[in-house]
Amino acid sequence: MRTRPVRIDQVIPSIVERDAVSHHTLEAQRVLHSLGFVSEIYACNMGLGLAGRVHPLKDLPRERGEHQWVCYQASIGSPAADAIASHPGLKLVDYHNISPSELVERWMPHLGEEVRLGRRQLAELAPIVELGFADSEFNRAELEDAGYRRTAVAPLMVDTSNLYCPPDRRVVDRLESARALGGHDWLFVGQMLPHKAHHDVIKALACTRRMFDPDARLHLVGRESCPAYADALHRYVSALGLTAAVEFAGSISPGELAAYYSSADVLVCCSDHEGFCAPLLEAMHHRLPVVAYGVAAVPETVLDAGIVLPSKSPVLVATAVQRVLTDHQLRDALVRAGLERTRANSVDGARRAFAQAIEQVLQAA
Repeated sequence: MRTRPVRIDQVIPSIVERDAVSHHTLEAQRVLHSLGFVSEIYACNMGLGLAGRVHPLKDLPRERGEHQWVCYQASIGSPAADAIASHPGLKLVDYHNISPSELVERWMPHLGEEVRLGRRQLAELAPIVELGFADSEFNRAELEDAGYRRTAVAPLMVDTSNLYCPPDRRVVDRLESARALGGHDWLFVGQMLPHKAHHDVIKALACTRRMFDPDARLHLVGRESCPAYADALHRYVSALGLTAAVEFAGSISPGELAAYYSSADVLVCCSDHEGFCAPLLEAMHHRLPVVAYGVAAVPETVLDAGIVLPSKSPVLVATAVQRVLTDHQLRDALVRAGLERTRANSVDGARRAFAQAIEQVLQAA
């Protein structure tokens, strides 16, 4: 019988500010501390604001025996996976999904290589990992397909600063001034990466301005992580004559993000691949109805708290948005269901699920 470990350390390829997986990892550390474990975070790359809270991967201890376990936060290919594979401690994998290479490599060839590596490493770790847990049933099923013999679901621990931070008053005033001129405000929140499919939201906006709402606006929030794709989006918006209608807000503060959520009329998501998609729940918390393309884990995250579409035809997306904006009974029902969905996915519940996953492997050990 194994003894209870003294420490459970986490390894993550890259940890930065205002990133869902990074925040989840920091929350996981708090949960591990509350369970009585020593727990440090080790990363290949880290944001400047995390110095002192995160350590370089090269400093990861390699204690013999059963005193140290390691938990790998898997979301991309990385030398960090090799460090886990060679570590003498019992191994856990917390899986956040790895995007298929065909969705990204045209715009970012190096990212295509990284995600291919990530999926290969995920499968290679399967035989030596005690438990693989994931933040959605969709991701858990991918772990099973990769060969993991014991799996569980532990939902993403969402950054509550995006939920309870007061809206930035200057941003609210600016958005309300534009709103006074007419037209509805669409919002999409997500890194500017090809698989997030911002271009399909832009297509749907162009369609809705011709069919229903000539003054509709779109706000795209999220850092421009792929310069080539971001440049193409800017040129696409200009070619469609939508420069005044589409705002590229970039990476913003929690208060600014709260302002966008509180001032928008609908969140529109046309992403091609999501392992969870935290902005869907953030929108629900802010009483913002959701229209989303139902792919990967999106239907599981939304359930009945939004309009989930079988395709992202711009006409279909535009029509669904128009219905949400004009059918007040439907809108109220979606808002109520969304609030219930956020309660069911509270950060406290996610913390408990993570703790239960750790206890599960402790009992099995």
